Amino acid sequence: MSLELEIILPGFLACLLLTGFLAYLGLHVLAREVIFVDIALAQIAALGTACASFNGIEPHTPESYVVSLCFTFAGAALFALTRGLRKRVPQEAFIGITYAVAAAAAILVAKFLPHGDEEIKEILIGSLLTVTLREVGITALIFAVLAVVHVVFRKKFLQLSFDHDHPDHDGWRAMLWDLLFYATFGVVITSSVQMAGVLLVFSFLIVPAVFSALFTKALWPRLLTAWLLGAVVSAVGLWGSFKLDLPTGAAVVVTFGIALVLAAVARVGLSLRERRL
Repeated sequence: MSLELEIILPGFLACLLLTGFLAYLGLHVLAREVIFVDIALAQIAALGTACASFNGIEPHTPESYVVSLCFTFAGAALFALTRGLRKRVPQEAFIGITYAVAAAAAILVAKFLPHGDEEIKEILIGSLLTVTLREVGITALIFAVLAVVHVVFRKKFLQLSFDHDHPDHDGWRAMLWDLLFYATFGVVITSSVQMAGVLLVFSFLIVPAVFSALFTKALWPRLLTAWLLGAVVSAVGLWGSFKLDLPTGAAVVVTFGIALVLAAVARVGLSLRERRL
């Protein structure tokens, strides 16, 4: 194995793992019209990590993960409870406020840490090239358990996300199912932020889902398209960051942005052509 491949491989496997679950969750997020729920939960998880560091717990340890997960569960519970208020106030408003408060709180906590600025930077963009195969393996096991939950309860989760006219879409039962959905969502986000940072996790969740929605409405073709885009962008972004000595997370995020712009231009071109025909 070449030195280049040896360095990039763990990060690429991490990206494939994140693409696999986050692209699927992204379809739910778009359907629910809660676009920023991911970045809000990711920021809450980051706040948990900062608070753990403030109390002397090193980042990237099991103890730090547990603290971060507890913070994320609190955020998930809040989003599930605000579901019943969305007729009065859009749920996206609560999500945006939560993100802003969590981000500000993380900055305040970081000011009391010896290397607070560096920790804030790592929380935002991550460090994929320092990810180990052991971390990827542990995260894969966590995602496998969560995948089983989503397969077993897929009908209910899909109904809540895509069938807004279903009679069981509101009420306390729907709130409990939402709590389960957001709890699993929170575990995915907490595990992902530990490896990739807030911005990259948000990109993996939203960009592939939006990209695929530009070209097809069917669920499975959208999911397959999202997975393919995530894999290609991950490979290109990681290779480019390694060759040009750029921050890995930022390079992959920008590559996602370029891919989405090209897709939007292509979609406009196809729409114009269809109108002419």
